[in-house]
Amino acid sequence: MIASCLCYLLLPAARLFRALSDVFFTCRKNAFLAKSSSPQGEGKFAMAPRDPGQEECEGLLQQWREEGSNQVLSAVSESPLVDKGLAQSSLALLMDNPGEQDAASEDKWSSRQLSDLWAAENLEEPLPEVIGEEPLPEAEGPMWAAVPMQTVPQYADCAVLPVGALAAQQWEEDPAVLAWSIAPEPMAQEEAPVWPFESLGQLQPPPMEIPYHEILRREWEDFSARPDAQGLEAGDGPQFQFTLMSYNILAQDLMQQSSELYLHCHPDILNWNYRFANLLQEFQHWDPDILCLQEVQEDHYWEQLEPSLRMMGFTCFYKRRTRCKTDGCAVCYKPTRFHLRCASPVEYFRPGLELLNRDNVGLVLLLQPLVPEGLDQVSVPPLCVANTHVLYNPRRGDIKLAQMAILLAEVDKVARLSDGSHCPIILCGDLNSVPNSPLYNFIRDRKLQYHGMPAWKVSGQEDFSHQLYQRKLQVPLWPSSLGITDCCQYVTSYHPKRSERCNYSRDFLLRFRFCDIACQRPVGLVLMEGVTDTKPEWPAGWAKSALGEDTSEPEPEPVFPRTEGTIQHCFHLTSVYTHFLSQHGHPEVTTMPLGLGMTVDYIFFSAESCENENRTDRRLYQDGTLKLLGRLSLLSEEILWAANGLPNPLCSSDHLCLLASFGMEITPL
Repeated sequence: MIASCLCYLLLPAARLFRALSDVFFTCRKNAFLAKSSSPQGEGKFAMAPRDPGQEECEGLLQQWREEGSNQVLSAVSESPLVDKGLAQSSLALLMDNPGEQDAASEDKWSSRQLSDLWAAENLEEPLPEVIGEEPLPEAEGPMWAAVPMQTVPQYADCAVLPVGALAAQQWEEDPAVLAWSIAPEPMAQEEAPVWPFESLGQLQPPPMEIPYHEILRREWEDFSARPDAQGLEAGDGPQFQFTLMSYNILAQDLMQQSSELYLHCHPDILNWNYRFANLLQEFQHWDPDILCLQEVQEDHYWEQLEPSLRMMGFTCFYKRRTRCKTDGCAVCYKPTRFHLRCASPVEYFRPGLELLNRDNVGLVLLLQPLVPEGLDQVSVPPLCVANTHVLYNPRRGDIKLAQMAILLAEVDKVARLSDGSHCPIILCGDLNSVPNSPLYNFIRDRKLQYHGMPAWKVSGQEDFSHQLYQRKLQVPLWPSSLGITDCCQYVTSYHPKRSERCNYSRDFLLRFRFCDIACQRPVGLVLMEGVTDTKPEWPAGWAKSALGEDTSEPEPEPVFPRTEGTIQHCFHLTSVYTHFLSQHGHPEVTTMPLGLGMTVDYIFFSAESCENENRTDRRLYQDGTLKLLGRLSLLSEEILWAANGLPNPLCSSDHLCLLASFGMEITPL
């Protein structure tokens, strides 16, 4: 009797639990139905009828117990407004009467009954209490359904998508979002967004950061183990080795005056504090022994550059451009490696000369290498270092040649030794001339025929041959009043040496016997009869004007060796760089104004060119006292284009630095 009563009481509870399970899993399958119908589902979910049988319900109930409700409703609990509506509709279906699934039921389960149901099923977390919230109104648009979570982290919030969009076409990312989002791994299937404006260039940043360190990588080319032109190994004997850097660091004032040249740069990388930190880091990284700088702004030099370089172990010399210019050239050296013998600033401005009315300057130093303490009784010749920044104007090649002649004359004076020869010379700087131009060939070949040459052709920077009027070089190129010969040497007046005691001939002295002053009685002369009391008589036939005639030899005039339309110098100089990349054969580039790459910066050193055309390497010169041991490779125009030109976040100037290593022979005394 008691057992039958218990069965009668438990039967409605069992039926209620079974009906509740049917309703819950019917709601779950409806949520998965949208995903199984989409082509992106790839067969993960299969469609099922809305009224499953008892056997299928038991299987789904077992799966629900194993997975837990957290996996089913995780996306619903984290999604925004639209997902909130999905949570409410799912719970509403869960609380509906199983016999009235197709119609809207007004009977709802209480929160307490739901808690008892979760406790009966031994689940770890209760369902969120949303009974008190007002349900969102149903939208007439496409139905929303839960889809599997994306594995990529940046799509962690995309848990709910419209079923209609998934069924009609594959969902695509917004191009604007793709262009500015940084993904940990690039998606292979995504295509670059199309720029919709045909007449405008696309200036938006690329999707990922440009690897400047990889693009602008510069290799060190070592020549120390290569034989020279005579087949001798460089460095067989003891050498004094040093490195020299030449760098146009772009004065801030000049950059602001020509801001149209730097529209491609972000304003932050043009800030002087940012650029100054990058320049110092570059100096510290390469650590040259001699540093030659151009376009050094005066206030930046005295306030920041000079103190910083002094802390790095440099002694600095600076020459500002003449008149009202605010930048100049600087030469810095390490006193632990060199001793200064003399420093000579060079000004190209000459008042009154139209040819030399520009404010460019140069700086020439004579440095004595300091040999190591262990080497006694040895000698190293001094080193002459010249640094300059020649006029930029491509039309005024005549001014460029005159400025270079003044610099070479100063180098000749500083580098000349007591025996008349010259010590090793390094000439570097921004010459504003391209390779194989007449100015470049004049430095390398020591001679230039300039008569009748168009002035724009001297530097080769631009082609003005289409213009009707062209300035041509005339003879002489500069006036004699400049005091520089056509051999690029200063003119020194010849003054013959006179001995302390002058030797006069007898005839010269006899001229003064009967001159007017000789016939006058001196005051205080003692009267002596027959001696001092007589007055000399003027000899007959003696010309009184003979003493007025200047019969002495004229003083020799200063020598001005002038040639007809030719200038020359006496130095054997060659360039450190060959102006073509050894790997690809592309032209080397040191600057890139307006996106056009060219070479205008050079390091010339004392060496002699080779005429052997059968040589396999590119070192077409013969090492002398100064040997080239290595150099820092330059870059091509294509590589700089990939890095958005110059300046960029890595290179803070519109020029690349030039760096070379040299060796000087140490000879015993």
